[in-house]
Amino acid sequence: MTTIRIGSRVITRDGFEEPFIIAEAGVNHEGDMEKARLMIKQAAEAGADAIKFQTYKAELITSKHSPAYWDRNKEPTSSQYELFKKYDKFWKKEYEELAKIAEEERIIFLSTPFDYESADFLEPLMPAYKIASADITNLPFLRHIARKGKPILLSTGASTVSEIWKAIETITEEGNDQIVLLHCSLIYPTPLEKANLGMIKDMYSKFPEYIIGYSDHTLSEHVLDVLPVAWLLGAKVIEKHFTFDKTLPGNDHYHAMDK
Repeated sequence: MTTIRIGSRVITRDGFEEPFIIAEAGVNHEGDMEKARLMIKQAAEAGADAIKFQTYKAELITSKHSPAYWDRNKEPTSSQYELFKKYDKFWKKEYEELAKIAEEERIIFLSTPFDYESADFLEPLMPAYKIASADITNLPFLRHIARKGKPILLSTGASTVSEIWKAIETITEEGNDQIVLLHCSLIYPTPLEKANLGMIKDMYSKFPEYIIGYSDHTLSEHVLDVLPVAWLLGAKVIEKHFTFDKTLPGNDHYHAMDK
């Protein structure tokens, strides 16, 4: 679909409007509601269209034996389970409160669900779904989300063109064609030379019926080298990690932007 609406914003494939900016708070709140509240307020003040969190329980998304995939010089935690367990304290009640705070701050609330339960309780709280790259081949989950009839922002990191097409087919079979495809790299952080921004133009050509966007994991000092180029190449949705203090150690603070 070449035009979609998320909240009050209309996003088009071929228009020249400003990009739809998502401040990806993720779990940089560290399980602290006051920090989460602060990030919502600061993202709104900075002019972002949406603030996005991540909703999961560690035991549902990773094995206790899964090794780290991030730069351990910046985040020393050695296993995925150990890291994710640190930040999975928020659940339905907390996200309902955060959605209310976002409404008060006049910024769109989003959170990526990583399981069926969170996908269901987040539904009334947000106008669209953001699906992580890890779930692009999780076809039953994509079907479940698609049936809710809301726009789907789908990250495509580490996927093949055929996997992207299969995901599109799975979603559209449920009568939902409101899809935005986000190019991204799963290197955390992404070296500038590995951002592969040319893929945005390639995706724009390969998927002519869909809006293309970009989810960025480069270090924040590269933002002026990366994000304007992504937009010029056709990215109509831009997602960038966001924090209240990028000098903090660990997790996603070190490659995030702040206000």
